[in-house]
Amino acid sequence: MYPILRHSFMKYRGQILGWGIGLALLGGFLLTFYDTLTDQQESLAAMVEAYPPEVFAFFGDMATLFTPSGYLHTEFYSYMPIILGFFSILAGASLLAGDEESGVLDLLMAHPVSRTSTFLGRLLAYLAATFAIFTITWLGFVITEPATQLNLNPVELALPLLSMFSVLLLYGSTAILLSMVLPSVRLAATVSVMLLIVSFFLSSMAKINEDLEQAAQLSPLNYYQGGEAVSGLNWEWFAGLIGISVVILLAALLVFNRKDIRVGGEGSLGIGGFWKKKERSEAAAD
Repeated sequence: MYPILRHSFMKYRGQILGWGIGLALLGGFLLTFYDTLTDQQESLAAMVEAYPPEVFAFFGDMATLFTPSGYLHTEFYSYMPIILGFFSILAGASLLAGDEESGVLDLLMAHPVSRTSTFLGRLLAYLAATFAIFTITWLGFVITEPATQLNLNPVELALPLLSMFSVLLLYGSTAILLSMVLPSVRLAATVSVMLLIVSFFLSSMAKINEDLEQAAQLSPLNYYQGGEAVSGLNWEWFAGLIGISVVILLAALLVFNRKDIRVGGEGSLGIGGFWKKKERSEAAAD
């Protein structure tokens, strides 16, 4: 399993550096504006209050904008699930199905390596790559924070990333499972992205529409704290999202161990084959 893990992780090098350094620079850059924001708090607060609440529905509670947790959430973490969600979903959807479509997985399965080892090796590489991106991002915050008035320690700066990891793992796990049952990587990724976007809009609009609050409880992003986690991570929410992800991954492993590996190319839902089989059965009965 280790050779598979190492080889798969090395394939993520470019994405780790690209996403990690990019987000670290963005996060550090945004932190430098916190002091300026607090210095102009009175005038900016009046301007914020003049806007209708619908304008800020997707950016968290604007009443906390001038606090460290509120600022981090509004300026960075409110939209990160969508941005990093694309990496998590695309990487998850192509974790195994990508090589299956290219014909590489079929050759790999010809070697004396179990499907479980292959699945776990790829999965651990995916998780390690995600943690590497988060670590680099976290370093960007830690390096810049001493030059600001945020007064947050490294542990507090790491908590929002843990909250985001639990959400992204859920959607990445969903993409992995869908790639096992749907005919192509593109379709699995598309469905997963749609679920993420619907969840984002549902959880955001529920803040201004009480009629959506009950439906929003089904949205994973309803349990995403973002920057608010610096004041304390909700470990029950975190454990719940991780637990659901584990169940989804176990289901994906079960399907992977039982499915037929394609030699190459995209598959199909098998609907046509089902009807042909049914017609042959009826013809034989006649």
